[in-house]
Amino acid sequence: MPDELVVSTPGRICLFGEHQDYLQLPVIPAAVSLRITFETKRRSDFLVHISLPDVHANESFSLEGDRGSLKHGDYFRSVVRVLRKDGFTFSTGIDCVVRSTIPIKAGTSSSSALVVSWVNVLAQISEQHSILHPSQIARYAHEAEVVAFQQAGGMMDQYSTAYGGVLSMDFFPELSVRPLSVELKNFVIGDSGEPKDTQGILSRVKEGVLDIVKFLLEKHPGFSLHSASLDSVAEFKRELTAGQAVLLEGTIRNHDITKEARRLLQVKPLDHKRLGAFLTKHQSVLRDIQRISTPKIDRMLDAALHAGAYGGKINGSGGGGCMFAYAPEYPERVAEAIERVGGRAYIVSVDEGTRNEPRGMSN
Repeated sequence: MPDELVVSTPGRICLFGEHQDYLQLPVIPAAVSLRITFETKRRSDFLVHISLPDVHANESFSLEGDRGSLKHGDYFRSVVRVLRKDGFTFSTGIDCVVRSTIPIKAGTSSSSALVVSWVNVLAQISEQHSILHPSQIARYAHEAEVVAFQQAGGMMDQYSTAYGGVLSMDFFPELSVRPLSVELKNFVIGDSGEPKDTQGILSRVKEGVLDIVKFLLEKHPGFSLHSASLDSVAEFKRELTAGQAVLLEGTIRNHDITKEARRLLQVKPLDHKRLGAFLTKHQSVLRDIQRISTPKIDRMLDAALHAGAYGGKINGSGGGGCMFAYAPEYPERVAEAIERVGGRAYIVSVDEGTRNEPRGMSN
């Protein structure tokens, strides 16, 4: 490895399948052109020093004798331990400066992009000098971010930011990651500025659905979310509470929309307006059934549609954070409309996954 290394990784939006991946149901994410960048220089000792000027923070630790328990969210040390467990070794430390254009804690995978970048950096500066395949980077990142801290999320964020582009992801009967050859046009991301409780919402929706599945499997051994239809809700309504029936209906509707959208994305030429309509249909379920949208995000989406966007939805776990609109035409006008109702707008396109950049370059 050279003495200096620059790695960048994109954020992501979830086109279809919000609140589905941790249920082993398919998702369709897309990496976007907001990126986090690690500029690194090799040291002569074992110290790692990480400067995060965007959040006015610094992290320091030694690669020599790293022991003890991890505090929650200590992703930097967590990645080191995951890689060491798999045979990676380190002979020197590094200095890092981390900068990002990805909204933080807003549903666009800023934390997963950080972890994916760090995996990529450490693998290359290790004594093994490894250039990892995106699937391996994603696997390590998921273990370090989600498994290590017993978080409620799935695998979509790590794979989307590692691979880049538009992905079709299946998790049952086994993990399948397939890049989709589709040319999408501009999106406009709108950050509401509202804080969101990612783990709280994920736990509520995830645990709620898993409890329903467990209950139904005890009474109906053949039940599966992968084959369940809306008729199933009517069939099981007598056995479920009103809240459970609504949550099951929302999960099935989201699954159906994702399957329809995946078929649409494989038809050439792409019907961009129909794609937008599917996004808005997905949003109606997330807003009205799963109740993860907010009045401000609803206003931002309405403003985007009135300004010419083809469709849009909330992005991420919900309860705040970001929305996005598909705006093949007039993206500047859509961005202005979002900002008029209080959002911060970013015009973005689909982007590549984690990659090395020319030295001395940063976002």
